[in-house]
This record gives sequence, structure tokens and C-alpha cells, in this order.
Amino acid sequence: MTATKKPAKAKAPSELRLVKEAKIQDLIGDGAGTRLEASGVLYHDGAFLIVCDNLPSLIRVSSELSPKAPENGVLTHGKTKKKGSTKANEGYEDIAHDERRDRYYTLSEAEPVKSKGFRARVQEYDAKLRPIGSAQLEFDLADANKGMEGLEWVERSGTGYLLALCEGNRCEGGKKGRTPGGGRIQVFRRGGKRWIRTGTIQLPKSLPFEDYASVSVRDGRIAVLSQASSALWVGRLSTKKWQVDEGTVYRLPTDGKGRTVYGNPEGVSWVSSDYVVVVSDWAKKGAESQLREKDQSIHLFLIPNHH
Repeated sequence: MTATKKPAKAKAPSELRLVKEAKIQDLIGDGAGTRLEASGVLYHDGAFLIVCDNLPSLIRVSSELSPKAPENGVLTHGKTKKKGSTKANEGYEDIAHDERRDRYYTLSEAEPVKSKGFRARVQEYDAKLRPIGSAQLEFDLADANKGMEGLEWVERSGTGYLLALCEGNRCEGGKKGRTPGGGRIQVFRRGGKRWIRTGTIQLPKSLPFEDYASVSVRDGRIAVLSQASSALWVGRLSTKKWQVDEGTVYRLPTDGKGRTVYGNPEGVSWVSSDYVVVVSDWAKKGAESQLREKDQSIHLFLIPNHH
């Protein structure tokens, strides 16, 4: 009698391969203080621009991650605080770049809106990273601490769009937000000085992520980082519709015992077709030593066998 076949076990995700990493402070010195809550990163012109959610300044480091590189430093600019806004310039969750117009955008997670709960705010900068202005993303959030976490710029048929990634599943906080299967990216286009929502990208229901930290798009491929799951999802973004395929999940490297060592990954950006850069936030007090070793850092990863 032949035994009935057991259902095939889901294959464990491949791990990203670490190429190089460094503590951000070792690259830029003490110019931005000693606590660097890195939350977003952008690869542009051979350098990495980093934003922190506890600093109004932007940080630039060489793509070689060399401490002596002349481009390393802290870029401090005028405040973009709006009347009545308390958090507009305390720090940012992510950074995006519009190549065609040479404009930069940073994202503030959530701020109170009269009678509407909360909304994220986007700041705009010129080619020299000087603030031009800011406006809210017209999408209501129920939870101030589970707002928008990732930002990316995508061009389609001459129109530019901002993609804003919700931190929680189904754009919710609490238990609902931690229940996998509801990853959402809201799509906005400019309407005068406003950012009007024009669509939603639903990430695959099969995605096991408890939260979403950052998004990056390059040549039709999309990468979404999860902090809680210490993993990266890579898929394809349709050129016609706001849709993605099933894609592939890659774990961030673990230690010899299979333990998570990248416990605070917050920002991701494509560097080339098979390389990504990731930045890590500050590890909370009392965090295990292997998590503290990798915090407040910048990491270069190779995506294995990816075409």
C-alpha cells in the first residue's frame, strides 16, 4: 500500500547575502548626534541619502561606505514646519526622488487632522535639497503610530505618482494591523498643491509580513521591507495597472543559530538589478546584543539568483 503523499512543505525563503555594512556614525562622525534612528534611504548619483525619524537633517554617505569619503556628511536645511503642525520637521520616515524634475520628497508618518484622525505629510525639495513646501497625503489614518512608512516616486506616461506604504496591514493599527495578508501601498498624484489618492496597490495576500517599513521601485521591480519579519519581498509592478505579482520573499541574514540579527531594518533602496541598500534604526534599550550590533547602520545586500 502506498502512503499518501504529505503536502509539500513551503520552502524556507532564501537569505539576502551581506556585501558590506557600517555604523552610520563611523561614516559621518558626531555631526548628527549619537542617536541615529535611520528610517529611509535613497541611492542616487553614487551616494546614499539617509533620513532619520528623530532628525530634521538629511545624511549623505558614499556608496563605498568609506569613512574618509568627501561626500559623507550631514545636510542641514531650513525648516519646513507648517503653521499648526507639531511634527512636520522632527524627522522623516522615508525619502524619494523624481528623476525627471530633480525633486526630492520626504515623508512624515502621521499628524492630527481636525475631525479626520491622522494624515501623513510629504515635504518637497529642489535639486539642491532646499525645502520648497509640503502638503498632506489625502488619505485618512486611524492610528498616529501606524501611519505611512515608505515613499517612492513612479513615472507613468508623463505623470508622476507618489507611492506611500502603510505600516500596518490593511492600513490599520493594533491586532488587525499585525495580521498578515493586507499589505497596502496608496497611490497619489499631484492636484495643484494637494496630493490626491488615485489608487491602491494590494500586496500579495500570501505575504507573511506583520508590518511594512519601506518601498523602492526600479525598472518595473518593486521591493518592500518588513522590520517585524526581518525580510524583503521583491516583485514586479505592472506597467499598466496598480498591481503586483506574487514575487519572492528573502530573509535578512540570520546568525549561526538561525536567530534574527537584523531586528531594526527601516529603509530600502535599489542600487542595481540585484543589489539593495538597507538602513537600520536604533535598537531599543534592553535589546539582545546581536540586534544592537546591527543597529543605526547601513547595509549592502545581494539578492541571490535574482533576474
